Amino acid sequence: VAGIKETESKVYLLVKEEKRYSDAEGYCQTRGGHLAMPKDEGANAVVADYITEAGLSRVYIGIDDLRREGLFTYVDLSAMTTFSKWRKGEPNNAYDDEDCAEMVASGEWTDVACHPTMYFVCEFDKENA
Repeated sequence: VAGIKETESKVYLLVKEEKRYSDAEGYCQTRGGHLAMPKDEGANAVVADYITEAGLSRVYIGIDDLRREGLFTYVDLSAMTTFSKWRKGEPNNAYDDEDCAEMVASGEWTDVACHPTMYFVCEFDKENA
């Protein structure tokens, strides 16, 4: 664990344990949170800086289209209405197998397969932390 990062309303925890997407979300949930769901530029920048400071290239974040192909939502089922940071050409569902999302160190998002294991960032509401 590489310490925590905070915004006004959220606490972020980078977990250096390689897990599949569903297991990563389960890990965050058992601790009272979810995979990170950056909903504005500020939150996105905090998570991106965290990735960079930890010397990583990518982490899972809490965005997927597992419920309906092509309709990406946050893992808490909230709609992605006002903010997104998809890399140009993404999401592209390469190999018809990319239903989850990662953030790369630049802060951009790409859709990826859900079964590889990688590090991830959990998000907690400050009042629950």
